[in-house]
Amino acid sequence: MIITRAPFRVSFCGGGSDIPSFYEKYGGCVLSTTIRKYVYLTIHKAFNRDSITLKYSQTEIVNDVDKIEHRIFRQVLKDFGTKGIEITSMADIPAGTGLGSSSSFTVALLKLLYTYNQQYASPYKIAKEACDVEINQLGNPIGKQDQFAAAFGGLRFYEFQPDGFVKIEPVIMQSSSYRKLENSIMMFYTGVLHDANKILAEQSKSLASENSKINATKTLCEMTRELKIQLEQNNVDALGDTLARSWEIKKSLASGITSPLIDDCYSRGIAAGASGGKLLGAGGGGFLLFYVPEDDKKAKVRLALHDLIEMPVELDNSGVSVVFTN
Repeated sequence: MIITRAPFRVSFCGGGSDIPSFYEKYGGCVLSTTIRKYVYLTIHKAFNRDSITLKYSQTEIVNDVDKIEHRIFRQVLKDFGTKGIEITSMADIPAGTGLGSSSSFTVALLKLLYTYNQQYASPYKIAKEACDVEINQLGNPIGKQDQFAAAFGGLRFYEFQPDGFVKIEPVIMQSSSYRKLENSIMMFYTGVLHDANKILAEQSKSLASENSKINATKTLCEMTRELKIQLEQNNVDALGDTLARSWEIKKSLASGITSPLIDDCYSRGIAAGASGGKLLGAGGGGFLLFYVPEDDKKAKVRLALHDLIEMPVELDNSGVSVVFTN
């Protein structure tokens, strides 16, 4: 048996600039971190060497890879040509919550199959192939940040160059600043699942032609680069203002990003003492992220959002990895 895991990510700024219709013309960048919440995949040999058994939210048992209903499983297993296996998937957080779950799944699956077939694949290779599976082969209108975050892990700055190359840099701070960052982040689940593809499809289309959306995304990139500088100068509090300004820009990029429920929850968090925040992921639901550096204000924010589920945050720096093999 082999078990792999890949972390979920929290994007601080720059989301949308990793969509091909934008970065292929202007270049893009994202600053994000992964957290200690993971998707896990296990694999072992099946009794029937010609069968494929898949267990996720449902169970599939097939002899023909083309009959697999799960799109990512079907595509990746077709690419590898692996049979006579049983794969099980589980996760700490449900899909559709804005934490890049589908890409974390794809990255963990690629790592799993490369390991099972006794082949080495670098984090960059896995991230690149995950992008190819999701964007090119399956045609999902998504960007590239989630795959690279899941593969590399940690607090990093990702630069998406027009030729398709992704430059990855760690954001280096003093350990005390890193701890402050971790302790100042609060996340609350809105209880609403969302379909990122619909929102991102509209956003991708607008980034190909609408100057106002293009200029807004260019501004997000400028803010992302500035945030990297501020964090590396140990000015962690700069994150609050960046989140607040980027959320106002993000809401203008596509319809469905926010809702009266999300606006109400966000306003309550800010009024209680958060210096900034945003909805994670493409929008429409999932987790609200807030930056709250003072402990007394954290208690007030927690009280103001008592009707939402709070998820404690611990930062991850491991990326995709094999956690067990026999």
